[in-house]
Parts: sequence; structure tokens; C-alpha cells
Amino acid sequence: MLKPNTRYAQLKKSHLFNTIYRKTDEYLKANPGNKVLKMGVGDVSLPLCEAVINALHEAVDDQANAATFHGYMPESGAPFLRKAISKYYKAMGAAVKENEIFVSSGACDDLCDILELFDQENTVMVIEPTYPEYVDTNILAGRKIVHLDAGEEINFLPIPNEKMKADIIYICSPNNPTGAAYDRTQLQSWVDFANKIGAVILFDAAYEIFIEDQNVPHSIYELDNADQCAIEICSLSKTAGFTGTRLGYTVVPKNLMRGGMNLNEMWSRNRETRTNGISYILQKGAAAVFTPIGQKQIRENIRIYKDNASYFMKVLDTAGIWYTGGKNSPYIWMKCPNGMSGWEFFDYLLQKIQVVGIPGEGFGECGKGFFRFSTFGKPEETKEAANRLCKLLKKREA
Repeated sequence: MLKPNTRYAQLKKSHLFNTIYRKTDEYLKANPGNKVLKMGVGDVSLPLCEAVINALHEAVDDQANAATFHGYMPESGAPFLRKAISKYYKAMGAAVKENEIFVSSGACDDLCDILELFDQENTVMVIEPTYPEYVDTNILAGRKIVHLDAGEEINFLPIPNEKMKADIIYICSPNNPTGAAYDRTQLQSWVDFANKIGAVILFDAAYEIFIEDQNVPHSIYELDNADQCAIEICSLSKTAGFTGTRLGYTVVPKNLMRGGMNLNEMWSRNRETRTNGISYILQKGAAAVFTPIGQKQIRENIRIYKDNASYFMKVLDTAGIWYTGGKNSPYIWMKCPNGMSGWEFFDYLLQKIQVVGIPGEGFGECGKGFFRFSTFGKPEETKEAANRLCKLLKKREA
């Protein structure tokens, strides 16, 4: 008799974001005349930049002509795109070779698939609060998960110590959900720790383009010996607005060895087995992101999201409420006022000012009492949401 994967029973019955959608829809059905401003799920609101759109159109035309038509693409990515990404790394001071870059349909897929490189018996460490997928994918894989607690007192940025034990370490910097970002010294301590104990860091760099501080690395490969212990997973979803277009890439260094096996070679073989490659059309659009005009245009969009963040930061600064994020990240992670839990604050905001965010508890126990706002919304709606929050907080003080 067939036996299903019983580990699905260990997952929460509803994904965090689906719970947010459901509660919001229930409110709208009960209050059809109210406008809800959604500052929760981190989906982008600005369109693809002109350089990308032009490249996509050109690629479509290529597919209409036998002389320029493309069928299956290389499993690991088109040479023209891998070359463009390699140059991007070089500009930020990280030496990443073209054959170390693997193009995919997005970071979400790679975060799951990359686990096939590791034995089921390996122990995984996640830093709480954490992006839910890090936990869920390892529950389904049957791995032991160690939760490293982080809190306000250390700005949600723990550093390793000799008592810690793990084989796979997830690090997201700038972090989702907290928006906190490791500086070079802090991140180097994790690299040194991983190399010392023989662990592998899975470094989620989805938000690197939002970094402003010069002392915050854009890539883990800016640090000494990171190519001996780290796999970097990247996405164009937030970098270039590809949430509806879907493309990302993962870097697996040639120097990364474990147990006498080369992880770059293993991942290359995995891609040959698991995928027929990403479409030519999407890769042409992605390549435009890394051109000078593409970089200029996507950074103009990032500036708009940065302005969105400033609206919330000003409100919280005025109200004297602790928060992190915003400067190097598109997320604002705030402490709920008056000792409220994240879910209490969620219901309070929805009922009082019709603004939706994400309760911190959705990202683990260490998120209790905190709340996340996304700054990817439309500028006029984000500004209105911040104004509503400002008025609400003033009423509570009165």
C-alpha cells in the first residue's frame, strides 16, 4: 500500500501568507465599503523597467524567426546571462566565475532544491525570526532543525559561539523578516565559524540591492574564504520586479568541497537531472537588468521603495517605537505598542485603520510582539498607510 509523506502533518495547517489573505478577505466581506491598504506580503507594485521590457519584446521576436529561434536552453543558464551576472559580482568586489552561477526560476525553488546536495542526517540551523520556507522545506526533508534565538537586544543579529553545532546554516542578510543586516565583521565571524566546523552556509541575498551602508556586504563572497563554505541564493524578484516574471540564480563555488565531493559539480549534475533550463525569453529580459541602462532604471524603482520606507520610519521615530530595517531593507520590523502580540496588533490595525501587515509570530516564536511592514506597495497607498498609522498611534498616546 502506498505510504504518503507523513511529514506534511508536521507543517502548520495554513501558510502564513494564506492566513493573512483569508483574514483580510473576511474583513472586506464584512465591510465592503472600506479600502484596505496591504503592506504585508512583499510583492512589488512597480512595473518592469523599460530596458527589460524591450529585451523581452526582442526575445519574443527572435522566437518568431527560424534564424534566431531558441529551443532548450542550457540547464545551468545561458552563457550570455551567466557572463553578465559574473561581471555584476566583479563590480561589487566578489570574484564569481561564470561556471559557478546557475540560473533558475527563482530563489524559492532553489532554496528547496539545493537541499538535495545534503544528507538527510545533517542538522540545520535557522536564525529566529526566520522566513518560513527555511523551516518547512527541512521538515519535509526530515532533518533536525536547530532554532537560534535572536531578539531586540542584539538587533536580531546573533553571532556564532563555540557551543553551536550545525551542518547547514541559513543566513539572510538583509534579513527577511527583520530587515536587519550583518556588517562585514559580523558576517565574517559566520564564515570563519562555518569553515572551522565544516558547515555550509546557505546565504539568501535576495535584498542586497537595498543596502546603503558601505560596511554591509552585498555578497558573502566579498569576505575571506567564503567560497570554501557558502552557497549564495539570489533573486530578481525584488531586485528588478520579477515577482511575476520569475528568475533567480544560485552561486556554488568551485572551491566548495565537503566529504571529498565538489558541491559545484554536484549541483551541475542536479540541474542536468532536474531541469531543462529557463526560457530564452526570460533570460534575455534578465540580462538587460545587468546592463548600465538596466541598472540605472531598476535603481530608480528601488529609490521609490526606499521613499516608501521613509514614511514608516518617520512615523515610528516620532512615536518613539523601536524598529529595525528600512535603511538597508524593504522591510520595517517594529515592536508592537503596549505589549500587544503581533496578531493582536494585526487585528487592531485592520479594524481601526484598515492597514495590513505581517504579525511577527508568523516568523517563529522570537517574532512574538513584533510586526513587519513591506514597503513594496504603491507610493500613494504606502504614504496613506503611514499617515493612518501616525494618527492611530497619536490617539493611543492621548
